[in-house]
Order: sequence, then structure tokens, then C-alpha cells
Amino acid sequence: MFKRKIYDKLLAWKQESAGKTALLIEGACRIGKSTVVEEFAKNEYDSYILIDFSTASKNVRELFEDVSDLNYLFLQLQFQYRTDLIERKSLIIFDEVQLCPLARQAIKSLVKDHRYDYIETGSLISIKKNVQNILIPSEERKISMFPMDYEEFLWALGDTTTPVLLQKLFTAQKPTGESMNRKLLRDFRLYMLVGGMPQAIDEYIQTNNFRKVDAIKRDILNLYEDDFKKIDATGKLSLLFDSIPAQLNKNASRYQVSSVLSNERADTILELIAELKDSKTVLVSYHANDPNAGIIMVS
Repeated sequence: MFKRKIYDKLLAWKQESAGKTALLIEGACRIGKSTVVEEFAKNEYDSYILIDFSTASKNVRELFEDVSDLNYLFLQLQFQYRTDLIERKSLIIFDEVQLCPLARQAIKSLVKDHRYDYIETGSLISIKKNVQNILIPSEERKISMFPMDYEEFLWALGDTTTPVLLQKLFTAQKPTGESMNRKLLRDFRLYMLVGGMPQAIDEYIQTNNFRKVDAIKRDILNLYEDDFKKIDATGKLSLLFDSIPAQLNKNASRYQVSSVLSNERADTILELIAELKDSKTVLVSYHANDPNAGIIMVS
């Protein structure tokens, strides 16, 4: 597994929460949520159960329809996953929890019971779509996870020196020098080519073949397209997403939605943009006409 910065946030949650909250990790699919959470479970707990709701059996899903008897629930989970749970020393992971809303609702009772710790992961398919008829637990703490950044990319390549050196040079306000600057730009361009998806980075490390890396990224984009259709069957959401490269390549200072979706109502467009933002597949940069408005000093 690649070293990820979010691991430190998981450690902080475990120490600060002490079982009083569950943790929901939101992010697009294939960014490494399940991998880092399972690695965290292996390292920081005596035992764990990972329930992947994309593949969980009907019997497992039905357990969360009635959580009035938690003793029965835990016995069944231990039987189904052949794992012993140890009080205050075990973690239960709800992977792709958006596919089983009742499991998310059960968090309230599970956290109150306080026997085990709980981490949920959710990706792409808007979690809001599946929670209209359930009670969202207040015991749930949310954090967002994103693809690997440049520093994590360098770590994956075995380079732990450059990030530290850059930080020292930045703090001291010293130049890198021409030779080092060329190397840094070359490494950054490599990161821009490979991207931050762990699977693509691993393929690059294993094969040094950009064609294979590109094939993996295209497969991931196809997965996003499939999930977009589950959110919006009209295809408008997919069209907005597919048009991002062309829009960014224009000389215009912003994404011009009207050139992609003409004759659409403003509220419809705003809803689609909100869905894209919630999916964590895009980062929205808001246009500010008056930057002074947000920093007015009040005496």
C-alpha cells in the first residue's frame, strides 16, 4: 500500500473519538479509500470486519433492517465473516455504505453501544439520493479523501527527500537552482501525466508503460460514467463531466455551462453541478467578482 496522508487523520480520529463517533470517508471511487482503511484496521486493531455492500449477501444486508438486538447482529457478523470481535479492540468497516442506507442509519445505535469502532466509506453515487427516508446519525464524523497529491506521488516513487528539501527551501526563501528546478519540473510533469489514482501510479511503477497507465485511467472514467447514469439517466451530468477538458482548454476564464447545456433552467444546472461536486470527481473553483466582500474587518 502507498503511504497516504489521510492515515494520520484516521489515527487522530481513533485517539480523539475513543469510540464516541463513527468516521465517514467520502470520495470518488478508485482513490484508495478501502485500501487505506483496511490497512489502518490491520495495523491499529486486534481484529476487524470489512463489509463491502457492493458484494455483501442478502443475509448480511437484512441484518441492518432491525438493530434492536445488537448481540444477535454481532454474532451473525462474526459467523458470516469468520472473525472474532474484541470489545474496544475491533473495527467494523462499512465499505460503499451508500448502497445500504440502513447500515448508515444503524450507526447511531452501534456507536451508543460502544463495543467497537466504525468507519464508513462512500463514493461517487450521491449519498443524498439514498438517505431520503432514513435518520442521518449525528454520531458520524465526515472527512473527504482525494487522489494522491504530488508529495504522495513522490513517496510512491521512493523519493522522501525532495518534499522535505522543498519545504526547507520555501521556509528559508532560497532558490532551488537551475539544475534542480529542471528536475523538479520534469518530476511534476510526470505526475501530471500519470495522475493521482493509486492503480495508475502502481501500473507506472510496475511497467513504466504510459499506454497501460492510460488504459487504467480510461477504465476508471468509464466507471464514473456508469455511476453518473445512476444519478442522472438523461446523460446531462455525463455531458458536463466530459466537457471539462475542452472547457478548460478555452481562453475563457470559466466553465461556460450554456455552451454545453443550452436552454436549461438555472435550477436544473445548479443541481447537476451540485451532484458533480458531491461525487468528489471534480473540484469546483468559484468565481469571485469582489474579493473584498469576504474579508471586511469589523471593529
